[in-house]
Formats: sequence, C-alpha cells, structure tokens
Amino acid sequence: MRKNVSEILPVLLVLFSSHALPAQIARFQHIVIVVQENRTPDNLFRGLCTPPSACSSEPANSQYNIQMSHWLDKQQKGGTIEPLPADLDAGYELGHGHFAFLEQCDFDPAAGRCLMDGPVSGTACAGRCPSQPVFRYVDNSTGAVDPYLTMATQYGWANYMFQTNQGASFPAHQFLFGATSAPSAADDAAGIFAAENPGNSSGCTSTAGVRVKEILPPGNETRSIYPCFEHDTLPDVLPSVSWRYYATGNGFWTAPDAIQHICEPDRPTGGECVGHEWRENVDLVPADVLKDIASCGLRDLSWVTPTGQNSDHPGANRGGGPSWVASIVNAIGNSKCTNADGSRYWDSTAILVTWDDWGGWYDHEPPTILAQPEGDYQYGFRVPFLFISAYTPAGFIDNGRHDFGSIVRFAEHNFGVREGILDFADARAHDDLSTFFNLQSRPRPFVAIPARLPAEYFLNDHTPPTPPDDE
Repeated sequence: MRKNVSEILPVLLVLFSSHALPAQIARFQHIVIVVQENRTPDNLFRGLCTPPSACSSEPANSQYNIQMSHWLDKQQKGGTIEPLPADLDAGYELGHGHFAFLEQCDFDPAAGRCLMDGPVSGTACAGRCPSQPVFRYVDNSTGAVDPYLTMATQYGWANYMFQTNQGASFPAHQFLFGATSAPSAADDAAGIFAAENPGNSSGCTSTAGVRVKEILPPGNETRSIYPCFEHDTLPDVLPSVSWRYYATGNGFWTAPDAIQHICEPDRPTGGECVGHEWRENVDLVPADVLKDIASCGLRDLSWVTPTGQNSDHPGANRGGGPSWVASIVNAIGNSKCTNADGSRYWDSTAILVTWDDWGGWYDHEPPTILAQPEGDYQYGFRVPFLFISAYTPAGFIDNGRHDFGSIVRFAEHNFGVREGILDFADARAHDDLSTFFNLQSRPRPFVAIPARLPAEYFLNDHTPPTPPDDE
C-alpha cells in the first residue's frame, strides 16, 4: 500500500537528522568515578520529592523513584511507617554486611524476590542510635545536601542503580575497580566472592592473620582467604588509557591494594605496595585530584574516594561530602585545560557519582537476584547514581536497571574495547549507561554547583585524614 508524503516525511527527517549530525566528540577523553559512602536513594535524596508529585513508587520518565513511606518491619504486623529525619552526620552506624542484607531483603524463594519488609530482629546499630534507626532520611532543611540535589536535577539520575554485591565496602570497591570481588577469574566463574570486610587492614599489605570471608554457592560463608587477589581489572584491559586511584591510605576502599600485580608487596604479609603500577597510579591524598585538574594533569580514567571527614558515612563525617563532590565537578567544569584535540575538560569529561553500598538504610526497591552461581551474592540494594557531562540533558531520569558492572562496561565502551571483556560483572550487566548522554548534541555550558565549602577548603585542610568508613 502506498503511503502519502505526510506519512513518510517524519521518518525521512528522523533518518536524515541521525545521519547528518556528526558527534561533537568521538568519545569522552576523561572518565571520573567519584565514590561516596553508605547511602540509599530513599535515605539521601528525599529532597528530590519537593513537590511530592516529583516522586513515585512506580515512576514515569519524569519522576524520581523515592518512596515517601515504608513498609513496617514484618514483626509489626504490616502497615506502613513514616520515615523520620536525621542529620547527614547522624552519629550512628547500621550493620551493612552480607547478613544485614539477608535480613533486610527477606528473600521469598517462591516469589523469587526480596520482600523488602525491613530488618527481622533489628539491624545492628552502633553509636547514638535513635528510634527506628533504619527508617531515617537525611533532613535537608539546612541545605546540607543541596549540592547533590542540584547535580541530580541538572544532570542525569538513575532510578535503579544497584550495588553489585550484597555486602560491605571491601567487595563493593573491588567491583567498582575490576568488576568482581572474586579472588581469581576461576572463582568468579564458580560464584565464589569475597563477601565481607577483612580485619583492621585489607589487601596484599595485610598482616598474616587477616582474613576475608568468601561466599560459596549456595550462600555458604564458612571459608575465608587472605585478601590478596590476582585477576585482571579495568586498567588491565585498557592498556593505552592512563589512570589514577585517589584514596586515603591502604584499606577497604583502596581497591588496587588487593590486586597482587598492581600492589607487588615487598613482603608476603604485612609489607608495603612497591609495584610500578602502584607507584605511578595510586595517590593516597584524595584532594590531589583537585591539583591534577588545576595543573591539566587529569588522567583518562580516575577513581576518587573521600577522607572520612568528607565521606557520607553517617557514623563519622563533618558534613563535607556534598561540597567535596561539588568541588570536583566545579574544578572540571571551570577548567581552562584542553586535550590534544583541542577539546576542553568540561566538553570531554564524564563524571559518575555513586555510593559504594547501601549502609544499612531502608530502601523500598527490591533488587534483581541473579541466577546461579552468582545469585547467592548479586545484586545488592539500590545506591544513588549521578551522571554528569556536557552532553547530559538537565533533569534526565533513567529507568534502566544498572549495577557497578554497568559502570565498568561504560568505560570499556568509551575507550574502545569489547564490552564485557573482563567476563565478570561487566559481562553480566545489561547496559553501558549510554542513555545518559548524546555526543551528537551541542555541549551544554557549565554552571557552577553552589556549595558550602569551596575547593580551597579541601586543598588546605591539613587535619589528619580518617578512613572513609570506620568499620
């Protein structure tokens, strides 16, 4: 049947526009992965629900998925409970290891999903614990998290970013750096992962007695291992890409410390990392990322973790986290530095902001549980995720289901290697975050993120840094 011109013309226009518009840049020259601590969307981003019509438990594309009320603990006979406000530096910490996940998830084998009805016996709480400590949200009446809310509404927000692992910081950072917390590639294929935090130290510099629990199918955690692993990580499959990992000392949050060929410890246990890759690419002063941006020395791929003072860990922080992240975004957005092709930092950088784990806070959205053998440990609860670039529309809300493997997959795609090349969580992820940007659009001019603390504060803060978390 012949179609009239009015039917064909819109299709021709779409095809013409898609082929006629060249990309502004071929790819991002820089990717900066900023990792904060211990939050869920329901806990940290409730301020997005102003007005309340901006949020929904079943969002359309224009709505943020932040729930305004929560299911009761199942011991309380059903119904709902209204969450209560808490400060960003709440002064207490919730259990957020694997067993805390199992308790809050309350997996129903018949339905194949988490019931999400809260802790069964009360998740462990340490510090100045208030009533219903799990069911709290950050009170933004003083503007404490305004920089985060500005970034979320001015750039890209993911309604469904899940931490890959069902547990704490050490395995989470391993997934963000190398797409697995397994000790080896063979262990990943067998569904064997480091599941918890080690002792008081971690990685290949740990003392002889330090062990980390492994999870083996079907959910067995009776075995433990010294936390020094050997497998490829994202930098290994991007050999021509420069990288840097900014962290506060050796610890759970310094992922390269646990990779043998990067650390190359000078002793079998209790030593120091002395490897060439470690010395060239790991920076143990987080604020040095601001210096590197200012000196036009930003690497192609960066991970940035905070000090404890600027972490969002609720048990011990000084409320500097939102300003800390804003200082990185502002430094890149306002930079006059250019790349070899003449592009400026702002026009050529993707900034990804996420949180390493859920921190024990309630979140209403059930995670996808993978099939065996990974299904005993993947996925965990939601964490917030922001995608910031000159090619991301303001107020963009993505409803795809992502995990830390998606972040690794995005970097693989951007730097021109096969997506899923590590064959870990990057291969199990369903997407590469490409919905968050359009390189054919004109780059948006940068508008500074207002923040309470400027970059100079972090550059000149000489107080002894504390770890991002105090577990």
